[in-house]
Amino acid sequence: MTTTEQNKTIVSEFIEALFTKGDLNAVDDYLAEDFVNNDPPFGASADREGMRSAGALFRSVFPDWHSDLELLVAEGDIVVEQFTAKGTHTGAPIMGVAASGKAVAMAGVNIFRLRDGRIVERWGRLDDLGFRRQLGLAG
Repeated sequence: MTTTEQNKTIVSEFIEALFTKGDLNAVDDYLAEDFVNNDPPFGASADREGMRSAGALFRSVFPDWHSDLELLVAEGDIVVEQFTAKGTHTGAPIMGVAASGKAVAMAGVNIFRLRDGRIVERWGRLDDLGFRRQLGLAG
């Protein structure tokens, strides 16, 4: 397997572990100590702990949260993931919205940079507006 293919496997395993299985230890297993999240979601910090807290947040709000991989491309040390994550709001409140039992979906694109088999950087764009609309927070 080429390094590029290995990088794709690492990214897909990380997403599956953290966001589909809810395994918060995936942060320790896949992210480098000096990991930087250049676009942290929902006010999380830009380090490994911020990524762990994002995973924990989604699992606490949407206990069945899972990420469906739509596209995974790589070149060298860069892997790009297009996904749609889905879950049912049956857990904790989010952004002041109590659990509604509604199914929600959030599309997004992540760009990861890897070094020596570990993820060292992430850039991403999530459909925040669409997500807020589904929660009833935007028109």
